[in-house]
Amino acid sequence: MPFLRGSDEHKSKPTQHSVKELQGMGVKPDIIVLRCDEPLEESIFKKISMFCNVKPDCVIENITLPNLYEAPLMLEKSNFSSVVCRELGIKAPDPDLAEWTAMVDRIKARANYVDIGLVGKYVGLHDAYLSVAEALRHAGYYHNTHIRIHWIDSEEITAENTDEKLADLDGILVPGGFGSRGIEGMILAAKYAREKNIPYFGICLGMQIAVIEYARNVLGIKDANSGEFDELTKHKVIDFMPGQSDDIDKGGTLRLGAYPCNIREGTTMERCYGSVNISERHRHRYEFNNDYREAFEKAGLTLSGTSPDGRLIETVELTERPFHVGVQYHPEFKSRPNKAHPLFIGFIGAAFERTTGGES
Repeated sequence: MPFLRGSDEHKSKPTQHSVKELQGMGVKPDIIVLRCDEPLEESIFKKISMFCNVKPDCVIENITLPNLYEAPLMLEKSNFSSVVCRELGIKAPDPDLAEWTAMVDRIKARANYVDIGLVGKYVGLHDAYLSVAEALRHAGYYHNTHIRIHWIDSEEITAENTDEKLADLDGILVPGGFGSRGIEGMILAAKYAREKNIPYFGICLGMQIAVIEYARNVLGIKDANSGEFDELTKHKVIDFMPGQSDDIDKGGTLRLGAYPCNIREGTTMERCYGSVNISERHRHRYEFNNDYREAFEKAGLTLSGTSPDGRLIETVELTERPFHVGVQYHPEFKSRPNKAHPLFIGFIGAAFERTTGGES
């Protein structure tokens, strides 16, 4: 619904013409939701109802809000759910939005700030990491803090500028991805987080990055790498599992969907989840190379989560740190605004402690 600043009014003609076109194709709307940046005048509702042939209460205002999660409350003020149920012939009780309202109140009441560096190769398009960014914000709601995300292009990180790029961060997150571009910058970011004791969270590729970094700089395996990035390296600490092959179509080797995971007791993982048995969603091809298990454990990297048969390493961590965790799966897919994912809660909690030294 366009708003003309010059005349200080909304114009309903574009909506009327759009509905006319729909009707010409045999589509008759029962409800019309008007997207707008400013509150609509009463005359607009009457015009749309009359000229688009819908009931007056079936014209719903959908105004721009400072936070997306306020939208259900806004729509309910227009009785949106009862109108939809009536038009569909559904008998349902009134929605209970008490929990949602309390969540929105918490969002509005946030008083603190945490700076998180999201180090990736697709940061030019923020939507590429939309689920991760939202999961970070969900954890921020839990901890009463605003999350300031710093979008850091891993291709621009060098050994000479890590301080400049990363020193002011309260936490560093390396998300998922494919391909070799920007990998060395991610490894430098993981190294910086480990050496400076900055909370680190590696997701899928981010876990593999943490493993490669640890192999190079703690185990002393200077050419450690993933078979995805360097097929010729002698030390593939991340590689295909036996039976997999790069000759198979990529879809055939992806580990997709929910898989169970057993967590070692006394670890950061157990502390975050409050359980030793979890299930999480996966989307990746390469795995931790079991040939290096013993070497990593002796060097202090805790292999904190495995598949139930013990064959696959699902999570790694430095247990003595407040938060230095890598997971093969994608926890961001299960985070919700009113129920933040426990790993994101743990990560943001550690970052919050680092920046304030206080309680969330």
